[in-house]
Amino acid sequence: MAASKYTIDEICDRGEKIYEEQIKHLVEPHENGKFIVIDIETGDYEIDGEELDAHQRLEDRRPKYVGFLARVGYKATYHLGGGWERIDH
Repeated sequence: MAASKYTIDEICDRGEKIYEEQIKHLVEPHENGKFIVIDIETGDYEIDGEELDAHQRLEDRRPKYVGFLARVGYKATYHLGGGWERIDH
């Protein structure tokens, strides 16, 4: 992934918007719990149970991508203590 001309907030906002508007209906609920990496400039993405594998495949196709990472079907990508909270819509 290349250095970004975007702020963290811009990356998050764009990534969340792309996910909600273009990808979510294609991947939930059958990919829930997997990692998704989205190129915020193209909308291209990869999904995998392993974060690094998803990153690598996207980078192989788009070496200079600006990535947004999330976990399909969840509010947070990682958690510290406690449990996962799944999003039900």
